[in-house]
Amino acid sequence: MLYQWLYSLADSSSVFNVFRYITFRTFLSFLTAFLFCWWYGPHFITRLVRRQVGQTIRDDGPQTHKKKAGTPTMGGGLILISMLVPFVLWIDVKEPLVWALMAITFCFGLVGYYDDYLKVSKKNTKGLPGKLRLALEFFSSGAVVAILIYFDLLPSTLNIPFFKNVHVDLGWGYVAFASLVIVGCANAVNLTDGLDGLAIAPVIIAGATYLLFAYITGHARIAEYLQIPHVKGAGELAPVAAAFVAAGLALL
Repeated sequence: MLYQWLYSLADSSSVFNVFRYITFRTFLSFLTAFLFCWWYGPHFITRLVRRQVGQTIRDDGPQTHKKKAGTPTMGGGLILISMLVPFVLWIDVKEPLVWALMAITFCFGLVGYYDDYLKVSKKNTKGLPGKLRLALEFFSSGAVVAILIYFDLLPSTLNIPFFKNVHVDLGWGYVAFASLVIVGCANAVNLTDGLDGLAIAPVIIAGATYLLFAYITGHARIAEYLQIPHVKGAGELAPVAAAFVAAGLALL
């Protein structure tokens, strides 16, 4: 929103042309999210502590993890809030892929919030039943991907790595494939540090990787040089991923 206004000023002053570059806005998004999370984080965590929103540690884990018992959980809520600020300021909200990413992120965030709520209220590590959690994640991601394909906003072609001439059009089967990838990646990050549920380090690593993927696939020249598919508008996802990484670093 602010980005559109500043970019419109480029007609009167060339200095505002800098806002058309994804690299510059990715840096601004990172800096904004980091500073906001760094500023608001202590207040957010203090409120969680006051309300006794602490993580329950599994009994079958190593003794070294027991010291993390009571660590404030629901920190993902702070990450989501920190993503909203640069989303409003520096990201092109006219890009459908951005809304798709935010929709899936916040749907997964709601599932995670309810899961944490059950863990805190019942003082155990079970939370939301695994099958129900997966069903909600598959439904939300599948619905978003289906909408993108229906309106021809996302190609349904599967490109095989290292085989640049192999392109498999999955049609509507791409919805199932993409949902499996989205849910699989999300839960892989969660399970990486699943003993205590405080997986901020894997979140940062995964977010940085997705940032790189988004930037490369959204950049026509780099994508062509690396012989990978170029997806129009994918570069706009880089600032979103940067905000995600920045919030994680501020919490670390």
